[in-house]
Amino acid sequence: MVTKMVEYIRSFYFLFGMFVPLGVIGAVSASTLTTPEKALEIIRSQDHHFDKPHVVKVADNVYTAVGFHGATTSMIVGSDGVVMIDTLMGPKSAKNAMDALRAASGVKLPVKAIVYTHAHGDHTGGASAYIEYASDKASVRIIGPEGMGDDTGGNADIRTLLMKRGQFQFGRGLPSSQLTNRGIAPANTYDKDRGQGHVKPNVLVDGVLETTIAGIKLHLEQAPGETPEAMFVWLPEERVLFSGDNFYQAFPNLYAIRGTPYRDVRVWAASDRKMAELKPVALVPGHTSPIIGEKEATGALYDYANAIQSVYDQTVAGMNRMEDPVTIAQNIKLPEDLSDKPWLRQVYGTVENASRSIYSGLVGWYDGNPMNLHPLSKQERAVKFVELLGGQEAVETALKNAYKAEEYQWVLELADLVEAHPDFTEDLRKKILNLRVLSLRAIGEMESNPLNRNYYFSYSNYLEKK
Repeated sequence: MVTKMVEYIRSFYFLFGMFVPLGVIGAVSASTLTTPEKALEIIRSQDHHFDKPHVVKVADNVYTAVGFHGATTSMIVGSDGVVMIDTLMGPKSAKNAMDALRAASGVKLPVKAIVYTHAHGDHTGGASAYIEYASDKASVRIIGPEGMGDDTGGNADIRTLLMKRGQFQFGRGLPSSQLTNRGIAPANTYDKDRGQGHVKPNVLVDGVLETTIAGIKLHLEQAPGETPEAMFVWLPEERVLFSGDNFYQAFPNLYAIRGTPYRDVRVWAASDRKMAELKPVALVPGHTSPIIGEKEATGALYDYANAIQSVYDQTVAGMNRMEDPVTIAQNIKLPEDLSDKPWLRQVYGTVENASRSIYSGLVGWYDGNPMNLHPLSKQERAVKFVELLGGQEAVETALKNAYKAEEYQWVLELADLVEAHPDFTEDLRKKILNLRVLSLRAIGEMESNPLNRNYYFSYSNYLEKK
C-alpha cells in the first residue's frame, strides 16, 4: 500500500511539473551530480590554481599573484612606480602578495595607483597594505568604477539572511573532512582582517577612462557582468587584459545560491565578447591562473560569451514552450564544442542554477501554473499527504524505504511534504530530521560543484544542531 501511494505521489508531482526525476546517482537529476569519487576528482582538478601561492610573470612588466587569497592581485611596473590591480580581502593577505610580487619581479618601486575592478570585498579589502608602499600616501590614486556599492551586491535590509546563506555557500565552519576548494578559490579564505584595508576610490570611472600612470597607458572600461558596475583594465601596449570577475577558469556564477539580484546574463556575455575583440595576448582573471597566448586568451573569452548566451537562449526557448523552470534547467546542455573547456567546468557556477535564475529574472517567481497562485499552506499540504499515505507509520516506512534505496532527493522532498504535520510524534520528527541530515550529506558527497556541495553539508550540520 505504501509503495503504491509513494508511486502515486511521484506521478502527481511529475504531472504538475514539480517533481525532480530520480536517477541512478541518488535520485537527483542534475549535471553536477556524479559518484563521490568522481565528484572529488572534478573538484580537485582546480587545486593547481591555488594549492601553493605563486607569482606569474604575465608580461615583461606585469606580474600576478595567485593563491594568496581567493582572488588574484597584480602589479604593473612603470617608469617610476607601480599600479596595483585589485587588493585581495584584507591587509594581511595583500601584504603577503605584495612581498611576493616584489621578490619575484625584483622591483621595489613605490605604489602610484590602485585599481578596483568591482566592489566585491575579496578585491577591495586590502588596499591599505599597498598604500604603505607609496612614497607619498596622500597622492595614491584609488580608481574604481562608478556605482560601487557594498561588497555583497545585495540589499542591506536582508544582510542577516545573506550572511547566513553566504556561510553555507562558502562552507565557513565546515570540518576539514567536508572541505574542498571552492572552485575558484582555496578551501578556507576567512581572514580576521577582512575588509579592514578598504579605501574608498578617489577617482571613479563612468564608462571609459584612458589615462597614463607612471608611464603606463591604461584603458579602463565599465563592462557589467558579475556586478553591474564591473570594469576591465586593458594595457594597449602590452595587450594584457584584466577581466575582474567577468571571467575566471570555471563556469561563471550567473547566480549565487547565497542570494543575489538578477545578473543580466546577456549583458555579461556582451562584456566578455567586447573583451575578446581586443585580442589580448594575456588574460588575467579575477580568480584562478592567467591565460597566456592570444589564441588561448581570446578563445577563452569567446567561449565564455558563447556559453552564457547558449544557456540564455535555451532557457528562453523553453519558456516560450511554456515549460516549467525546473524542467528547462534540467534539460539544458552546453554545446559540444564548449562542454570540455577547462574554463567552463561547473566548479563555481552551474548551468542549472543559471537557467533558473534567468527564468525568475525575466518573468519573476510565477511559473505559469495556476496551481501555484494560491498554494496550500505547508501544514495543510502535510495533513493531506499523510492522510493519502495512510498515516504516520506509513510515512516512516516510506522514508526509510526511500533512504535504503538511496533515493536521497525523494527523502528530502517527501520529508518536506509531511514534516509540517501538526500531530506527528516527537519520535517521528526526530527520525525525519535524521533522514534529512543523512540524505543531505549523501547528496553532498556526490556534488561536484563546490558551492552546492558546501550548502548541502552546511545545511545538514545546521539541521543537526537545530
